[in-house]
Amino acid sequence: MSFSLQPAYADDPALDTLVQRLRAYLSGELADYEREHGIDRRTPLTRAMLEPVWKRSRELGFYGIHLPPEFGGQGLTAGQLGALKEEIGAGGRILGHSVLGEMGGPLRAGDVYRHATAHQLDGYFLPVMRGERACCFSLTEADAGSNVFAMDTTAERDGDGYRLTGHKVFSTAGTFADFAIVVAAMAEGDEKSFSAFIVDLDSPGCRVEEGATPMSGENIEADIVLSDCYVPAANLLGAEGEGMRIGLGRVTANRLLHCPTLLGMARRAIGLTLHRAKTRVVSGGPLINLQAIRHRIADMATEYYAARSMTYTALAAYDRGTRVPMEAFMAKLFVAETAFRILDEAVQIHGKDGMVQDSEVEYLWRKVRMFRVLTGTSEIQRNGIAKILESMEAP
Repeated sequence: MSFSLQPAYADDPALDTLVQRLRAYLSGELADYEREHGIDRRTPLTRAMLEPVWKRSRELGFYGIHLPPEFGGQGLTAGQLGALKEEIGAGGRILGHSVLGEMGGPLRAGDVYRHATAHQLDGYFLPVMRGERACCFSLTEADAGSNVFAMDTTAERDGDGYRLTGHKVFSTAGTFADFAIVVAAMAEGDEKSFSAFIVDLDSPGCRVEEGATPMSGENIEADIVLSDCYVPAANLLGAEGEGMRIGLGRVTANRLLHCPTLLGMARRAIGLTLHRAKTRVVSGGPLINLQAIRHRIADMATEYYAARSMTYTALAAYDRGTRVPMEAFMAKLFVAETAFRILDEAVQIHGKDGMVQDSEVEYLWRKVRMFRVLTGTSEIQRNGIAKILESMEAP
C-alpha cells in the first residue's frame, strides 16, 4: 500500500471508478445542495432535508452499496466499503454521512436485517434500504455505556406481545427515524437475558426527545423514552435472549469499519494543514519553511500511513473470512488515538485559526475526539486486547 493523499486503486478498477465518482459527487452536486439550502454543521437534520440526498445517492448507486445485489447493493467487500467510507471522511461534506446510508439508513442498521423475518424485511428493512424509511439503534443508556449489561430498560411479556419501559440515549438519527431497534433486558427469569425489538417510534408509550448535543455540535442524537410501550411479538428481532448478541455483533463489525472514516478525516486535516503551512507567511516566508513545522507535518503523514496500513490489512483478513477480534480492537485503538494526535497537531499549526469555533480543522478536532469513546473507549479496546493476549500461549 503506497502513501497518497488521493488514494488510487489500480489493482481494483471497479473500486477506483467508484471512488472517482464518489469524490465528484461529494465535491460537486452534494456541495451545491448544502450551499443552496444553507446547511451548516449546526443545522438540525430533518427528513425533508435528507430524503433528497438518500434518493439521489441511491440513483447514483451509493446508498446501500455494500448490500447484497438482491437488496439493491453491489455486495462490496469490507475493504471496498472502507475505501468509500474513507472518501466520505475526507470529503468534508456535512451530509456525507447520508450518501452511503449511515445516517438512519442501511449502514446504520448494519447487518441486523439478517436476523429479520419476512414480515420485518418487507415492512421495515427493505424500505430502509430503498431510502423510504429511516431507523436508529437504541442500546446505550445514561448509566449503561461501556457496560451495556447494566441497562435498566426492560421487556415484559404481555399476551401476544411485550411491554417495554426504559430510557435510551445517544440514538443517532432518532430525531427523524421511523423506528428504533431497541435492546432490552427480559423482566422474567432468574438469569438476566436481553432481547431486541423493532419499535415504531409513533407507538403509544414511546416518546422521542431531543438528545444531548455531542461535542461535535451536530444535532443528530435523540433519547428514546419508553413507558409501558406495547410491542407485538412479530416485532421481536431474532429469538428471545439473542438481543445482546445482535446488538454487540453490530458494534463489533462497526468497530473496524469506523476506522476508514477516521482515516479520511485525518487525511483531510493533513491536506488542510499543508495548505495552511504553504500559504501562511511568517517572518517573511511561508510557514512550511520552518523545520519544526515540516517535521510535524511529516510525522502526521507517517502516522496516518501506519494507521491506514493497519486498518486495510485487518479489513483484508476479515474479507478472507479470518476472525479478527484482536485486529479490530487494535485498529480501533490505534486509529482513534492516531487520528486525534494528527488533528491536535493540525490545530496547533493553524494557530489562531485552529481555535475558532466552526473552522473546519477545529470541527474535525472535536469530531475525531469523540471516536476515542464511541463504539468502545480506548480503555475498552485495551481490555479486549489484553484479554486475548492472556489466552495465548507464550512461544
